[in-house]
Amino acid sequence: MRSFAQFLLVLVLGATFVPSKTDAMQYPATSWEKVDSPEKAGWSSEKLRQAREYSATIGSSAVIIVYQGRVLDEWGEVAVRYKCHSIRKSFLSALYGIFRQEGKINLSSRLVELGVDDISPTLNEEEKQARIEDLLKSRSGIYHPAAAEIPAMAALRPTRGSHKPGEFWYYNNWDFNALGTVFEKLTNTTIGRAFKERIADPIQMQDFRAMDVEYSRIGASVHQAYPVRMSARDMARFGLLYLRRGIWRDRQVIPQEWVEVSTKAHSLFGGQGVFGVYGGYGYLWWAAVDGKQFPGVDLKQGAFSAQGVGGHYIVVIPAYDLVIVHRTDTDRAAPADDVEETAEKFGVLLNLILSARR
Repeated sequence: MRSFAQFLLVLVLGATFVPSKTDAMQYPATSWEKVDSPEKAGWSSEKLRQAREYSATIGSSAVIIVYQGRVLDEWGEVAVRYKCHSIRKSFLSALYGIFRQEGKINLSSRLVELGVDDISPTLNEEEKQARIEDLLKSRSGIYHPAAAEIPAMAALRPTRGSHKPGEFWYYNNWDFNALGTVFEKLTNTTIGRAFKERIADPIQMQDFRAMDVEYSRIGASVHQAYPVRMSARDMARFGLLYLRRGIWRDRQVIPQEWVEVSTKAHSLFGGQGVFGVYGGYGYLWWAAVDGKQFPGVDLKQGAFSAQGVGGHYIVVIPAYDLVIVHRTDTDRAAPADDVEETAEKFGVLLNLILSARR
């Protein structure tokens, strides 16, 4: 029988899955613990083998599946620090949650108050009214050229002045890059150093180094992108941290309230997928709505993901106490231009993995 505390947790979180005390306490130590066998954990080895075989046909370089805090299955180069692409944004979101709680960041602060601008064409007075919260939601209304934009993003960029701050969602690298500038200005530290000290070290990431956060920019904007390299097995720890509502053993690494608010949909896509993704967008996280996020896949209520072009995913599925990480080697081959096709192929892999549940 569930304890009264667990019953309250269901009411507060509204989650479809609440882990037992034993499962909730399961975390990796200096290395991941593996399940004795998929069958003993309630999964099919044969169907997981089919998922592995399919992944080889779509260019997967590493896959790791974490169930109830243990590695259910893994294949490929899980220790290699691959480029993360846009998953960098979800890492930054976590840092915003930590430093906001400590009073160093006010989400209501406007760009004009922070002295944030850009090179010509500079921001106008209306654009400078955008708040940090608007940027976290990708709703700044600022459509200035930005570093690390893929062609699909640039093609969808609205014209300058077409929307006021807060009123329109567009997946905007200007917002994401400016958030990096703002974070380092307000916290007086770098993204790499802060992530290592406040997240990577507490959850015992095996491979991450502060130097794995780099910087890149273009001449059209002063705000740098902050590319990150990370291994699949470290990404899985980050996903588990979010699955456990920011708790790592007996420590609240990321505020629980922030985990909840940042991974729920603040902008809804309706029936129209964006880059092949359905549901909505939170604070630098993609949020499933009614279990829908990837084509043809039911992730159940409460699922969310971090995503990077080329097939990089951290998918958190609370209903199944599950984290799935997928990586590709975009050092060897440039990411495919067809982001919708990439999402569709990953959806097939997800279905194969989920079908292995008995």
